Amino acid sequence: MTESSQDIVRYRLLRAQETLEDAQILARAERWQPCVNRLYYACFYAVSALLFQHGYSSPKHTGVRSLFNQHFVMTGKVPKTLAQVYNDLFSRRQQSDYLDFVRFEASQVQPLMTGAEEFVEYTATLIEGFSAA
Repeated sequence: MTESSQDIVRYRLLRAQETLEDAQILARAERWQPCVNRLYYACFYAVSALLFQHGYSSPKHTGVRSLFNQHFVMTGKVPKTLAQVYNDLFSRRQQSDYLDFVRFEASQVQPLMTGAEEFVEYTATLIEGFSAA
């Protein structure tokens, strides 16, 4: 991987971390809808970094999910239970952003926050392991 490619991967991981921090701020303010949005995007940026590192990309969120599931979940590189966090957040973000009268409560979002944090951390570990190889 070239230096500029590594910069892109690092940048996307940094965005994932910053977006998790944004979600934490929103959670403290009990703003659950935008918190779900930020949790999804934190995972999306982490997946985007992982895919880019391996030469995959897609201009669509569904394409990114598909590539991730195909190359990392189905191959066992990412546990299905952890991948489910990303897939669940995709669905919940879609509901929250595009459907009327969808409301999330703290009890629904707080486990998602923990899962998103674990997901981003695991993805970063995969990226670092690949970079070291």
